Parts: sequence; structure tokens; C-alpha cells
Amino acid sequence: MSQSAAQPPFQIQIVPVTPFQQNCSIIRAASGAAAIVDPGGEPDKLMAAAEEMDAKIEKIWLTHGHLDHAGAAKEIKRRTGAIIEGPQEEEVFWLDQIEESWKKYGWEGGEDVRPDRWLDDTSEVELDGIKFGVAWCPGHTPGHVVFHSTEYKIAFVGDVIFQGSIGRTDFPRGNHQQLLDSIVDKLWPLGDEMRFVPGHGGISTFGAERKNNPFVADHVLRK
Repeated sequence: MSQSAAQPPFQIQIVPVTPFQQNCSIIRAASGAAAIVDPGGEPDKLMAAAEEMDAKIEKIWLTHGHLDHAGAAKEIKRRTGAIIEGPQEEEVFWLDQIEESWKKYGWEGGEDVRPDRWLDDTSEVELDGIKFGVAWCPGHTPGHVVFHSTEYKIAFVGDVIFQGSIGRTDFPRGNHQQLLDSIVDKLWPLGDEMRFVPGHGGISTFGAERKNNPFVADHVLRK
């Protein structure tokens, strides 16, 4: 993944996992210490990708508790001893039904999980001295969080926003207006140059979505 003008002291590899092709991100610091964002499934694939990067997974960061984002978190923790951080505590609603949810799709790989640390708007997460802010962005799910670095202009947004779309809100405890408010009030202030890795699909910037996204572009919301 190409880096911004302010050269980040880390590498990012995106590894799509599960039949939902969820973007799991491995963030590797120069020392080799790594965080993995949203390990939704296929732990063997994720561990192989980390090994290829010479990355030692020390942190597991969860944006939310849906099956395709958190299903392999417990197994990755089991294999690495990594600390699980996030989401916000309201997300226990989803984290406690990962196994049940996967069985509905005929997949036996996911496990229910609880983090070592819940997060909210006052939180930070850290990888080898590199700090990322946390924004609690409910709407898609009640305890969804976003990880962001304003210094290096990168955010990991889970299923809050996508290139050309936004997260679904028809799941239990989803709320469309709350999602729009989260995007406008929590994400747009991070800056138009902020690149983001969504839970599915391609990378974009907040500025591009403010111009072109049919759900949250400035001209759409002003109507």
C-alpha cells in the first residue's frame, strides 16, 4: 500500500478473509511488532501473511463485533498472546453471538470473544510507540469504533463508510441517522486528506467521499 507524504513508520498489508472478503489489515512497525485489525476469519492465512512480513502480532484491534470482523480474534490471541483492544462496550451484543451467526452461514470457524480492553472516544491505542486515536462511531452497530492517525493520515473504519457507500443499518441495533451523524461529526473533522481502509472494497479518502459518496457527500446531506 502506498504511503503518504509524511512517511509512516509502519507498513500495512490488507488480507481479505472469509466469504465476505473482509479487509483485515496487518500493521507492522519497523521493529517487527504488529497490530492486526479485524481478524474476521482464516487464522492460518493471517498468520502466514504476518510471517511473510516478519511481523510479530502483539495487538488485535477490533472495530466491531460482526462475525466477519472478529471471528478469528480469539484464535489469533491464542496463537500469539496478543492483547485484544476494542470495540466499545455496547458491542458485547455482537461479540457474544459470533459462533451462532457463523453457523447460520454454514461456517464453523468463528468464536465468541471479549476484548482485554474496551475503547471509547477518550481512548488511544499504541503500537511500538505509534499512537492511534479512537472514534466511537455507532450506527452500523452500537459499539463500532474507528482507529485513526491524524499524523500519518490513515484510518481503519470497519463498516462505517466505504468507497461510494456506507454501512448497513438494517441489522439489530443499527440506526441510519446515528451512522450519518457518526460520519459527519466524528470522521469528517479528521480531514479530507485522511485515507481510509474500509471493511470491504477499495481504499478511499474522506475528501473523495465528501464529494462523490451518494449517501454522505456534502451536496447530498445539504438537501
